[in-house]
Amino acid sequence: MGKPHTAPGITRHFPHLAAGFIAVLVGYTSSAAIVFQAAHAAGATPSQLASWLWALGLGMSLTTIALSLRYRAPILTAWSTPGAALLATGLVGVPMSEAIGAFLFASALMAVLGFSGAFERIMRHVPPSIAAAMLAGVLLRFGLGAFAQLSQDLALVGTMILVFFAARRWSPRYAVPLAFLAGLVVAAASGSIATAEIRWQLSAPEFVIPSFSLATLIGIGLPLFIVTLASQNVPGLAVLRANGYATPGSPLLGWTGLTGVVLAPFGGFSFNLAAITAAICMSPDADPNPARRYLASIWAGGFYLLTGIGGATVASLLSAFPQALVAAIAGLALMGTIAASLSAALADEGGRDAAVVTFLVTASGLTLFGIGSAFWGLVFGYAVSHALRRPQRRAA
Repeated sequence: MGKPHTAPGITRHFPHLAAGFIAVLVGYTSSAAIVFQAAHAAGATPSQLASWLWALGLGMSLTTIALSLRYRAPILTAWSTPGAALLATGLVGVPMSEAIGAFLFASALMAVLGFSGAFERIMRHVPPSIAAAMLAGVLLRFGLGAFAQLSQDLALVGTMILVFFAARRWSPRYAVPLAFLAGLVVAAASGSIATAEIRWQLSAPEFVIPSFSLATLIGIGLPLFIVTLASQNVPGLAVLRANGYATPGSPLLGWTGLTGVVLAPFGGFSFNLAAITAAICMSPDADPNPARRYLASIWAGGFYLLTGIGGATVASLLSAFPQALVAAIAGLALMGTIAASLSAALADEGGRDAAVVTFLVTASGLTLFGIGSAFWGLVFGYAVSHALRRPQRRAA
C-alpha cells in the first residue's frame, strides 16, 4: 500500500527540488568567486573564509525557509553580489574587525528601513509593467548565454537544448531537470567535470569582535547598504511583484537585515532578496500552480544549509562543473520567466514606451555611481512613464 503513495509524492516534488537546486547552483557558480575575493581582500584566514561561507549559507537558509513558509510565496534570499564586488576592492588594507563593523552597520540600516515600512511605501510607486520589464532585462543575458555557449561546447549545450524542448513537448514539468541531467551525462562522458578540484572540508563559525571606524562606516558600510538596496532588494521585490506575489516588502527587508546583524561577526556581510535565482523558483517549470512554488524555495533553503555546512567542499564541487553547463541550464530554466515578463511588460499599450526603456536600460548593463542597471532601469522607466502620463492628466 505504501509504494503507490510514495512514488507519486516523490514525482510531484521533484520539480520543486530541481528548481531549488538549480537556483542555488546558479547563485554559487556565478558569484562565489567574488565572495572569496572579498574575504581575501579583508585578509581572511582559511578558517575565517570557511566561517564566511558557514554564515552566508546559514543566513540564506534560515531566511529563505522561514519567509517562504510565513508568506507561502517563493521568497529566495542571497548574498549581495554587487556588495561582494564592492568589498573585494574596498576592504584592501582594512582590519577584519573594522570590516565586520561595516557589515553590522549596513545590515542595521537595512533592518531599520524595512521594519519602519519606508521600503514598502517606495515600492508602491513602481508600475507592474515597469517591474516586469526590469526583470526581463535582468534575465536577458542569461537567456542569451544559453545559446551563446553553443559555440563553446556544441555537443554539451546542443544536447541540453534538444532534451529541454523535447521534454517541453511531452513532459513540461521535467524539462529543466532532464536537461540538467543530460548535460551532466555528456559532461561526465567527455571528462569535462574537474573532479580533481573537489576538496572535502566542513565549515565552522569563527567569531570576530567588531570595531568601528567612521571612515570605514562611511567608505564601506554606507556604500554596501546603498548598493545592496538598489541593486538587490529593489529588483528582488520587483521580481515578486512581476510574478503576481503581493508579499509585503518591508518585513522581508527587515528580517534579512536583522539576520545580517546577527551573523555579521561570523562573516555574513549581507543578506537580501534574490532576483535572478528567485525567478527560477517562480517559474512555471517549478510548479504550474503559483500557490505551490514556495516549495521550490524551501528546497533551495535546504541546499543553502548544505552549502553552509560543506563550505569549501560545495564551492569546489560547483566550480567543477563546466561553465557551459551552468550557463546553459540557467538560461533554459529562466526561459519561461523571460517570456512571461516580456508579455506582462508590453501588455499595457499606454505604458509600453516606459517598459521598453526599462528593459533596454536594464539589459544594457549600465552602471552609475557604483549602482547597477536594474536600479537605473526602474528610474529611467518611471521617469518616462511619469513624463508621458502628465499631459493626459492635465487634459483630463
